[in-house]
Amino acid sequence: MATVYAVPLRAVPSYTDQTGAPCQSCHVGGFGPQLTDFGREFKLGGYTLRSKASIPLAAMGVASYTHTAANQNPAPTNFSSNDNLAFDQGSLFIAGGAGRHFGGFAQITYDGVARQWHWDNLDVRLVNTGSLLGADATYGLIINNNPTVQDPWNTAPAWGFPYTTSALPQTPGASPLIDGALAQNVLGTSLYGWFNHKFYLEAGAYSSLRAGTLNWLGVDPTAPGDLHGLAPYARVAAQTHIAGGTASIGAMALKAQINPGRDRTTGLADHYTDLALDASWQKALASGNVVAMNLRYAHEASNLLASCALGNVGDGSTSLCARTILNEWRGDVTYSWQNRIGATLQLFAISGSSNANLYAPTNRPDSNGLMAQLDYTPWGNGNSPLGPRANLRLGVQYTAFGRFNGAVRNYDGNGAKARDNNTLRLFSWLAF
Repeated sequence: MATVYAVPLRAVPSYTDQTGAPCQSCHVGGFGPQLTDFGREFKLGGYTLRSKASIPLAAMGVASYTHTAANQNPAPTNFSSNDNLAFDQGSLFIAGGAGRHFGGFAQITYDGVARQWHWDNLDVRLVNTGSLLGADATYGLIINNNPTVQDPWNTAPAWGFPYTTSALPQTPGASPLIDGALAQNVLGTSLYGWFNHKFYLEAGAYSSLRAGTLNWLGVDPTAPGDLHGLAPYARVAAQTHIAGGTASIGAMALKAQINPGRDRTTGLADHYTDLALDASWQKALASGNVVAMNLRYAHEASNLLASCALGNVGDGSTSLCARTILNEWRGDVTYSWQNRIGATLQLFAISGSSNANLYAPTNRPDSNGLMAQLDYTPWGNGNSPLGPRANLRLGVQYTAFGRFNGAVRNYDGNGAKARDNNTLRLFSWLAF
């Protein structure tokens, strides 16, 4: 089990300056982070494509209004129990390519809800091109700090819908480790290959940074803890053309042992094995319209041996107190009209084995619901009056829960209903 984290925001206008291509060339709907075929190739090529000299700097910010069906109790720190206006996030980027073989991005973020700075996503690549059995091949080395942030498909947890969220509303308490629990707490290296523009292979491993380093970078070093040894990660995917669009199917795997809270006194570790399967389909229609679909299933088997022995979970009387299974489904469909108006619907569900030590008082991790988003991107075709680097998205999201933390009603033992967490969010997202 891992805490659900707010999805970080990504759209990097310095790439527009570097390539000379408008935002809609790389992004569905003329705004990041959902990638087109061209955008995937740009990322897999190490962010090195360029048409001119450019300044590899960019910035972005998001603000929102959030309303939940029932007042939150307790209220979020520094905010009201409901109807909150917030500057959710601001980010600075160093992003671009240097020559033919090196590129990437590094992000620094101000969290307007937590009111602190921290380092955010990192994806740096050393890349080369060649051939394999007479077919094109791109291959290289990646350094990153968030498992799946290096992935070019929007089925991956780091890039999946919703592409912007707020940390203010409550979210389900259970999710697989691969969903972002290690983000910014680790540093990893992997080798990858992209063959004939159809087949993707990647393998690597992550290790933990020192506690003092993470504190300096603005990240809590105790959540979820540090890795015991290396955490291997692997990714395979195949892409082809189906029904006039581009389809992909793939798998991701992450295996980790964690010392909870960096406590090694028990000589044990918490064990996680995550496997995810994913598929996508995207088709460009007439007049700049696009339809895109993404699907991901994740399965996690975990045994929190150290947490049990420490009494963090259960009473420490048995080493099996936190053996559990989680299954997560997420599927979304997007329709983008002329790179201006977008509509997305996502269904999500998480379920798993019963465990009173982990999921009291309901004893179940189950949550499900749907999220709908309607957004407007006035400069999605690269016609911003502020220049080609500037872009703006305005949107409305609504999230409805059918089940929350194991129950439809009384999921907290105090009478709270799943639908009390239904959330309306209005947001503005500016990138330049």
